[in-house]
Amino acid sequence: MIAFKELSMHYGSKLLFDEVNLLLLNNRRYAIVGANGSGKSTLLRLLMEDETPSLGEITTPKGMNIGWVNQDHFRYENNRVLDVVIQGKADLWKAFEEKEALLQGEWDDKAAQRFTELEEIIAHHDGYMAEGLAHTLLEGLGIPLINHEKPLSYLSGGYKMRVLLAQALFGNPEILLLDEPTNHLDMMTICWLEEYLINNFKGLLLFVSHDIKFLNSVATSILDIDYGEIREYPGNYENFIEKKKEIMTQKLQEKKNLEDKVASMQRFVERFKAKASKARQARSRMKMIDKIELPDIKQSSRVSPAFDFQCRRPSGKQVLTVSQLAKAFGPKQVLSNVDIKVNRGEKIAIIGPNGIGKSTLLKITLGLLAQDNGDVEWGYETQIAYFAQDHHDQLSENISVFEWLCQNADGETSVRVRQMLGQVLFTKDEAEKNISSISGGEAGRLLLAKIMLQKPNVLIMDEPTNHLDVESIETLTKALQNYQGTLLLVSHDRHFVNNVTTRVIALTHKGVKDFKGNYEEYLKYYQEDYLNVDFVAG
Repeated sequence: MIAFKELSMHYGSKLLFDEVNLLLLNNRRYAIVGANGSGKSTLLRLLMEDETPSLGEITTPKGMNIGWVNQDHFRYENNRVLDVVIQGKADLWKAFEEKEALLQGEWDDKAAQRFTELEEIIAHHDGYMAEGLAHTLLEGLGIPLINHEKPLSYLSGGYKMRVLLAQALFGNPEILLLDEPTNHLDMMTICWLEEYLINNFKGLLLFVSHDIKFLNSVATSILDIDYGEIREYPGNYENFIEKKKEIMTQKLQEKKNLEDKVASMQRFVERFKAKASKARQARSRMKMIDKIELPDIKQSSRVSPAFDFQCRRPSGKQVLTVSQLAKAFGPKQVLSNVDIKVNRGEKIAIIGPNGIGKSTLLKITLGLLAQDNGDVEWGYETQIAYFAQDHHDQLSENISVFEWLCQNADGETSVRVRQMLGQVLFTKDEAEKNISSISGGEAGRLLLAKIMLQKPNVLIMDEPTNHLDVESIETLTKALQNYQGTLLLVSHDRHFVNNVTTRVIALTHKGVKDFKGNYEEYLKYYQEDYLNVDFVAG
């Protein structure tokens, strides 16, 4: 159980939330939602005691174990992957270490007594089933058995974070805090995590996620940070959206009813205040008007960008032909004999486990990577725009947001550039910020602004929803649904992929699967987990 008592948090003049009083109950799963910058991750840091509230307090029962994903993987680099997970239960791990030290030292009555005590501690924490559970968690998160005995340093950055997520789950704390747990996970691993949290985790869960399907599947309550407050809504994300709209509609109607009442009485006063027979009634209504307080409906912190992708002119019917494409990185063969034909207007999701070559395929088609074998041929009049997963290189100059977009605006006027920045939620002051200091969400919206100005007839997008808030993702979804050009998309966001694309190309170690339909239809047709393949590290 967690209690927020008069909890307030602000940075300088910026208020995140004020005088929050809430009681969070055991065995509930709370999703924290709100606009970028509203305070979602800040709330988790307050719970982890990494930050101190401006006012008020957070209380939990004494001795309650709070767990979260440790971001410092460097401390575990030389540890066996399996051991990193087991360290999620600190008391158990200490007991294992001390037991091993006893067995290596001299044996006497004191050592025997301590050995017995350690055995009791290990039994209390189900220590003799620890490795089995650790194996299960790691495999569920997409790390096969062959890598469990290797040092953590063997794995790539994204897989290290999976190990640390397994560590947090292994600890089985009474309270679990997760900040964007689906980052670095592919679709099937996200499905596994959903099932684990729903069926196996019995504590109090608080999490932040922009994955709408994950929110809907896992959350039993929503904590909405908006209007400078934190309000609880029972149910999943869809229920929350409906209830919030309903409440706002009621508030607006109540305000309108009162405004209409005041206007009616005001008309009566104006009409009859000078008439002796009605003067008394007019004065009475004036007093009533003075006593009426119109409800203060605060401005929501949620705002949506206005994405709209247009084609300057259409491409030819045949957009892209990929023939016998192959690519290896050292001894590791990533792509082999890939054949793809893309027609005008198709919206294609390229899916597959991490490391299978999805981003590599996109980069080869764009000429950013050289293939080892095969051909890539673009069709007539194709005009391509690319949204890269890692866009730090594109936004590394020491210039303002406005200057950067002007440089990438293909001759557009400064007025048009400022208009576009407004569409993607950059105010006049924010447009003067240095691009090196903008957030991940701001960077994503800026790159999408550049694409809108380009008006391409082919869009290639690699994880475009990373760092975007839910409102931006929903707007982007609608914009891509309405886009008249051709789309090639890599994303782990199932709700987004399912609602945008009309064709699925799955890359697996057994070959390419090409399916006409959305992602949900693809899963129903194949009835299989495409992650059932060998692990790729590095």
